[in-house]
Amino acid sequence: MKTRKAMMCTAALFLVGACTVITPEQIRANDEARCASYGFRRGTDAFAKCLQEIDMARRAEIRATLDDPWFYGPRPYYGPRGPWW
Repeated sequence: MKTRKAMMCTAALFLVGACTVITPEQIRANDEARCASYGFRRGTDAFAKCLQEIDMARRAEIRATLDDPWFYGPRPYYGPRGPWW
């Protein structure tokens, strides 16, 4: 009985630990570190462009996920159902 309880507590701790929240500040710091690793220096136009491209890629990935029919299910079709003649 004690072993079962210990296993349940351990599983609960793993589940809670897996739910990490990344703050916008952490995302920005990760993006800056990524651009710096590419060789861009902070304060330059190239660095700003790198940050912008990373942000645009992230937003495109989110849009692609939301447009995926498996995400929300198939969309209703309002076009013609049969041949036009």
